[in-house]
Amino acid sequence: MIYTKEVDNMCVVKKGAYHGPAPIPEEGKWIQAKEIKDISGYTHGIGWCAPQQGTCKLSLNIKEGVIVEALVETIGCSGMTHSAAMAAEILPGKTILEALNTDLVCDAINVAMRELFLQIVYGRSQSAFSEGGLAVGTGLEDLGKGLRSMVGTTYGTLEKGARYLELTQGYITKLFLDAENQIVGYEFVNFGKMMEAIKGGMDANDAVKKFTGKYGRTTADQGVVKSIDPRNE
Repeated sequence: MIYTKEVDNMCVVKKGAYHGPAPIPEEGKWIQAKEIKDISGYTHGIGWCAPQQGTCKLSLNIKEGVIVEALVETIGCSGMTHSAAMAAEILPGKTILEALNTDLVCDAINVAMRELFLQIVYGRSQSAFSEGGLAVGTGLEDLGKGLRSMVGTTYGTLEKGARYLELTQGYITKLFLDAENQIVGYEFVNFGKMMEAIKGGMDANDAVKKFTGKYGRTTADQGVVKSIDPRNE
């Protein structure tokens, strides 16, 4: 290490008491984090690309500084789906410092990794007060039984009003309108459950019927005047 002449000529002044960094909550313990291996927890973060064409929600399960589970959810730019596949291969096994300095292909995923790094090293994790942390597989549990992301897609114009296309329950097939042409309910197909049933041998038409549901006011006695196909009417 090179010192300037001015520093080299200074006398030594001893440092006083050193108490270390403030402890942060990690998996039910208070930890003084001094190295990457001191960091553990399950956390989420959101990232976006420079032109803001898409966004990524990244969920990581970190044990002793190493990523053991990664859930990558993206929306927007079509290229992000391929980047998500690569990130799911790249991230597990890396330390959080390695992951922070790894090209994860898509800027939105890179930004999400940056935001997660900040959260986790400051002790802001979902499992901060969960003794032993969360098991590997928590990411899949977040997706639910259908293993599908929670997606909401709606569209509207001043001239024609709103169209619900996909909501948490599933793919929207009908909108129900009252006498004033206001949306009062909708019909949906739960794609995750439907595909599981088809994979299990159920006829596709039967699966569509079985996993079609309704929400809100959907019948004439509830004030519904008509229904429309949100994609074609």
